[in-house]
Amino acid sequence: MRYRLGVDVGGTFTDILLIDQESGQTYRAKTPSTPHDQSIGVLAGIRKACAVADVSPDEIGEILHGTTVATNAILEGKGARVGLVTTAGFRQVLQIARSFVPGGLAGWIIWPKPEPLAALEDTVEAVERVAADGSVVTPLDEDDLRAKLRSLRGVEALAVSLINSFAFDGHERRIAELAAEELPGVPVSISSEVLPELREYERTVTTVANAYVQPRVARYLDNLGLDLYALRSDGGLASQASAKAAPVNMLLSGPAGGVAGATWVAEQAGFTDFLTFDMGGTSTDVALVQDARPRVGRETKVGDLTVRSASVDVRTVGAGGGSVAHVPELTRALRVGPQSAGAEPGPAAYGKGGTDPTVTDANVVLGYLPSRLAGGEIVLDRERSRAAVAQVADAMGLSVEAAAQGIVDIVNENMFGALRLVSVQQGFDPRDFALVAFGGAGPLHANALGRLTGSWPVIIPPSPGVLCAYGDATTCLRDEASRTSIKRFSQLTDDELRQMLTELAERAAATLEAEGVGRADQTVTYQVDVRYHGQGFEIPIDLGLDTGLEALGKAFDAEHERLFSFLLSNEHEVVSARASVSGPRPDVRPVRLDQGGPAAEPVDKHEVWIDGGWAEASIYDRGTLLAGDRIEGPAIVTEMDSTTLVLPGHVADVHESGSLLIRPLEA
Repeated sequence: MRYRLGVDVGGTFTDILLIDQESGQTYRAKTPSTPHDQSIGVLAGIRKACAVADVSPDEIGEILHGTTVATNAILEGKGARVGLVTTAGFRQVLQIARSFVPGGLAGWIIWPKPEPLAALEDTVEAVERVAADGSVVTPLDEDDLRAKLRSLRGVEALAVSLINSFAFDGHERRIAELAAEELPGVPVSISSEVLPELREYERTVTTVANAYVQPRVARYLDNLGLDLYALRSDGGLASQASAKAAPVNMLLSGPAGGVAGATWVAEQAGFTDFLTFDMGGTSTDVALVQDARPRVGRETKVGDLTVRSASVDVRTVGAGGGSVAHVPELTRALRVGPQSAGAEPGPAAYGKGGTDPTVTDANVVLGYLPSRLAGGEIVLDRERSRAAVAQVADAMGLSVEAAAQGIVDIVNENMFGALRLVSVQQGFDPRDFALVAFGGAGPLHANALGRLTGSWPVIIPPSPGVLCAYGDATTCLRDEASRTSIKRFSQLTDDELRQMLTELAERAAATLEAEGVGRADQTVTYQVDVRYHGQGFEIPIDLGLDTGLEALGKAFDAEHERLFSFLLSNEHEVVSARASVSGPRPDVRPVRLDQGGPAAEPVDKHEVWIDGGWAEASIYDRGTLLAGDRIEGPAIVTEMDSTTLVLPGHVADVHESGSLLIRPLEA
């Protein structure tokens, strides 16, 4: 099959990208998301993309899907009713949790503690006990447990998380067998499969989260009726069966697709170190990529929930095209977001009943957006936008244009703060990185974010509005195996470490082999969690199979000093190890533009409000641009799925890969 299709569901739009793997030609479709049932918008978008390309859906070889179904189930509190089985004496593990309260000083006074995903009344205790070395201290009392499982009839999913099951999983597996008899049809998640690592609370909450979203994800994938691969939070692909079994690994599926797509296009333009900036209708996601490898963290955060699952280190802020601007009565200071107009009713400019002033409305007032979006599917009403922004202008005693500029400036500062979280706060200087901007609204704000961060060039990929779908379509299958084994370096040899990593790689490789990826086509990476003996946390360190303990210790010291600016003399200690196995990246031929330049021809002129006054900006059709063309600001570049703003004093050069590279004129 010559066609490969990427699907990304956002809060406002569903993006579809169909790729001809032989020519590299792409066909795009953008349809409004359908929050009540995402499958409706997905199937409509696939039909639309196939119609644009004049191909039959039967000609599509693979469908790669980034989805927010699991994320939304957590955020909306609409997951399954979960039953939980713990070791006797640990029934309140979720209620005790960790003694960390978000917020500032005395935040605990007003912080409403979130309810656990498994209620206490749906939690039962198994009479059993396993020691930390895996030896059985108390055998499992099966008769007692059967009666307790029968009391859980009515739950929609079951989670099993026993003490030290990472060292011995026999009791958990037996409980799963008993549950199949006593609770037929109820899906069971066991912690020794979901997260076979140290720390009981993190392992339990991750397993419960998996059970919480499992029925909804399975139902969604079944409703689609498609044979597809789902994007994992770490940027790899999982088979449909794996996605149904471990949906907790998909909580950041959508943002991970954007980072994967940004990595693809940045490499085509010759850049390996960059920040990603994905601004959609509801939120903005940012990440840092170094040496063409996204930084992958060991935790995934969704709302108030933090689970132990590998994910691209993405930070999210409630700043998007639909973010609502308001002026609180108490402070009379302009605020933007996190509330969003979303897809329904959307910004006032959409004419669907929205009346609140949004970032999109501000951009319309300033002249930055054309009258039509998404290939003419959405018509913008400038007068409705002015009426909406006038609410802010009247409240602050400003002109409508000044109020709109204020809205844009504030949302830019909010997104700049997010970019600092993944760069400055992690010990990186943003001036050492390029900035890849995408999403439906990203290119409109990218030049301004480049000025704030000092990150040049600002890279605007081809089809930036559907880049997440492009990332879905250009990434590869991946699986991971992990194990906890706490040993000080003096208790471990290089050969023993190598043996442990090899065994983990074998487990993950077997999973990919079952999906048709031969061993010769697999790539293995290794990671070990290291800490100083006596320390309460560890740092994941990447290493090679031949890396010895001495080199591992030096790498840990360097990372510890970068993060915390100090070192300890305590002995090093290995906590957990993992191996990640990836299949080959798809053989998608990159697009190469014909040579043109140096001056691109504008298709129109347009008045825009910049730096406190109206100025004439040239408008360019991106579809007509050629490699080597140069665009001087102020200018607007339009295309089907996004709009790029080039500010005065800056130029955008068209790279042969199709990306726009924006730099200050003096550079």
